[in-house]
Amino acid sequence: MDRLQSMRVFSKVVEQGSFARAAKVMELSNAVVTRHVADLETHLGTRLLNRTTRKLSLTETGQAYLERVNRILSDVDDADAIATAHSKKPAGILRIYSQLGFGKQRLAELLPPYANANPEVVLDVTLSDRTVDLVEEGYDIGIFTGLQKVDASMISRQLGVAEVLLCASPGYISKHGEPRVPEEVATHACLNFSNIDLLRNHWPISSNTETVNVPIHSRMLSNNSELLRHCAAADMGLVVGPSYAMVDDIKSKRLVRLLADHYLGQMAVMMVYPSRRQLSAKVRSFIDFMAGHHPHPETDPWGGKA
Repeated sequence: MDRLQSMRVFSKVVEQGSFARAAKVMELSNAVVTRHVADLETHLGTRLLNRTTRKLSLTETGQAYLERVNRILSDVDDADAIATAHSKKPAGILRIYSQLGFGKQRLAELLPPYANANPEVVLDVTLSDRTVDLVEEGYDIGIFTGLQKVDASMISRQLGVAEVLLCASPGYISKHGEPRVPEEVATHACLNFSNIDLLRNHWPISSNTETVNVPIHSRMLSNNSELLRHCAAADMGLVVGPSYAMVDDIKSKRLVRLLADHYLGQMAVMMVYPSRRQLSAKVRSFIDFMAGHHPHPETDPWGGKA
């Protein structure tokens, strides 16, 4: 039998002074209560109770054991109470992994209001573009873009679909002109991703009727989108990137969107977590918070046309 339950039964028998009364209070049969105490005595190899037809009394060993048992049961009840409270109120450390670009550009603006609404949650946030195993590395939540692979065993919730935008700075356009059709991109300096083979030599640019794989001249290669954007804003060349990363520069006029009536692709942004079952309050609160800020996951909430 369950030893913790046997301890509870033993303590209740002593408290009630009777096997029968303990059985009634705990809604167990007399036989089950007797068996629990007998199993404890067998496990310990000693008698805990002296039994007569008229009353029960603790042996010397039973008295010492009862004191420890009551402390153990009190600690277990306290632990259960803490766990129950945490399951109802968001609290504790929430470990979040996010793709670097999305984390710096969009997650950074969402974390303060979440933290203000959940003051007992401690945020432990990792930004990276490396491949991670959420379960093995102990993350509660992962945010992945279309450039990263998501484990099929994870639960995924889409936050939005970012359109890939083509941009350049006003200074670059003033000096070199603005491409009006996809083919003209080939004549411009391009700032390109070094870690995306699909875009290494060509940028696919689509209209309503056709797709043109434009051969590009890379003036600069990097695996970091933020660096490419900064260099584009400094008049170095054309750059592509997801709307969630580009929209702030476009709004501030550091960058200008080019070929806005064309399509360069989309990038899904996914929130991922290990299981729907028995989610803690802190995890559930963050999932609900992010879902509330992205109510139309099939669209582009960051400024594209998806």
